This record gives sequence, C-alpha cells and structure tokens, in this order.
Amino acid sequence: MAEKVREVGGGPRGMRGRPRPKVENPGKILGRILSYILKYYSLQLVLVAAFIVISVLANVQGTLFLQSLIDDCIVPMLEAGGDPDFGPLRTAILRMAGIYCIGVFCALAQTKTMVYVGQGALRNLRKRLFSHMQTLPIRYFDTHSHGDIMSFYTNDVDTLQQLISQSLPSILSAVITLITSVVTMLRTSVWMTLFSFIFVFVITKVT
Repeated sequence: MAEKVREVGGGPRGMRGRPRPKVENPGKILGRILSYILKYYSLQLVLVAAFIVISVLANVQGTLFLQSLIDDCIVPMLEAGGDPDFGPLRTAILRMAGIYCIGVFCALAQTKTMVYVGQGALRNLRKRLFSHMQTLPIRYFDTHSHGDIMSFYTNDVDTLQQLISQSLPSILSAVITLITSVVTMLRTSVWMTLFSFIFVFVITKVT
C-alpha cells in the first residue's frame, strides 16, 4: 500500500512543503461566499449596511459641523455685541453630540452583528466540511497530508472569518465614506474639489 502511494506521488511526506495552487477566478469564489452568507444571514447583512451608512454619515456631519458652528452660531454672537445669546451654540453642540452618539452606537452594533454573522457562517461551514469529509474515499487521505487537511479547518476557515467580519465591512465603509465625501466636497465647492483631485493625482504620481 505504501509503495502504491509513493507511486502516485502522495503520502504525508510527499505533500509536505508543496506550494499552494494559485487561486483561479477569485471573483467567482467571492460571489459564492457572499451568496452563502446571504442565504442564512440576509437580514443581518441589511442591518450591517444600514449601520455602516449611518455611522459614515455621522462622521461626515462632524466635518461639516465647524462650518455651521462658525456661520450660524459664533458670527451672530460676535455681531450681537455686549449681550451674546449662547442658546444657538448650546443647541448646536448638543445636536452634534447626539449625532456622534448615534454614530458610535451604529459602529458598535455593526461590529457585534458582523461577529455574530462571521462566527455563525464559519460554524455552518465547518459542519459542512466535516460532513463532506465523511464521504471521501480512503485514497484521498492517503494522497493528502494530514497537515493540509487540518489546514482547511483552521487556517483557511479563519481567513474566511477575517474576510467576513473585518474586510467586507471595511470595504463597504470605505466606499460609502468616499462617495459621501466627494458629494459633500462638490456641494461645498466644485473648483476646490477639482483642485483636490488634481493635487491627489500629482502626489500619487510623484510618490
């Protein structure tokens, strides 16, 4: 039996140190992962997307707060003279504090929800892996290293956990932040926005 395994080129010693095959069509693999998650956690993912949008909008409002604070509160107080009214300033600060609290709550809820989704998806995936492995022939275990087989349950699945719970939310948050920032810049000043884009392009080329 051992001689036949060596002829095939397998066995634990033959498989050890062999480089991993190159992943073909990663977009298709990512689509399968997303469809698998959506099958069981579609509602949670919709909530996560909503939490990310609200959190990003709260952060963007923080950058716009200085403009409204100066134009609507501080300038009128300076023009009022000796008896300024601090009511609008107090109202603006309390409103901004409330917006920040909402953003922090949404960020926390998004993180906890993605941890729940990631752990649940990996639990189901490990169960499916174990059930599928019970149907494999003995030849598979003779021609594959024990370390490679265990790596499917540990390293590969843990990498999927990082993708689900960290990478995907970060990508979505970055895209929404970019879109909202560009829209805000265009509403403030089109010419300054164009100048910023040109300046970023030049800095990128120089770097």
